[in-house]
Amino acid sequence: MNALTLHYHPLSSCCHKVLIALDVLGIEFDKRLLNLGDPDERAAHLALCPTGKMPLLMDGPRAVPETSIIIEYLQRHHAAPGRTLIPAAPDAALEVRLWDRLFDLYVMTPMQALTADLLRPESERDARAVAQARDGLASAYAFIERQLEGRTWVAGEAFSMADCAAAPALFYAMAYVPLPPRQVHLASYVERLMAHPSVALTIEQARPYFKFFPGRSGLSRSYFDPAAA
Repeated sequence: MNALTLHYHPLSSCCHKVLIALDVLGIEFDKRLLNLGDPDERAAHLALCPTGKMPLLMDGPRAVPETSIIIEYLQRHHAAPGRTLIPAAPDAALEVRLWDRLFDLYVMTPMQALTADLLRPESERDARAVAQARDGLASAYAFIERQLEGRTWVAGEAFSMADCAAAPALFYAMAYVPLPPRQVHLASYVERLMAHPSVALTIEQARPYFKFFPGRSGLSRSYFDPAAA
């Protein structure tokens, strides 16, 4: 049994962000599947994490919440030698943290809003909020496209925490708002992201659960085939 345990769900975009990081950093850990629909399990999780969010990293008795904090904690305390997702140079580290936040706030958040709307009864859905989320994603795609010109990864030439945030956010967001054809840098970046070994592994492990994703009809058929579900 490993000292580290990740409380997670394999369909969660936030959990994917940390799972990618764990693989890149070469860290062994145990997984604990969370079922927050179970009242007892939810109460136990809230005792560890008052916000009730996932994922949650347990390092022995220590609870570490919030994806970006988890990744920084993992790099500081558990990364294999030579593995890094946040550069040592202060300005380069700020660039990584900036783009990590931008993906979480401006891609992940509107994507999750679109997912949440689909989970509501049809009579309670909010067309205005859905339109705002879609517009927000389109705006985010545009500024990400500008950032990627001449770059391999979003914050430089090395895969970083920012790319860990980008991969699941874009993967699910594109199911709702496909990339415009003119955004060639972003499209190439998404191809590189999906081909990255740690991203590909995380998506493959989630594949059996895509049939439960509310926006599954918009997923690429290479990841989800409705006829086979």
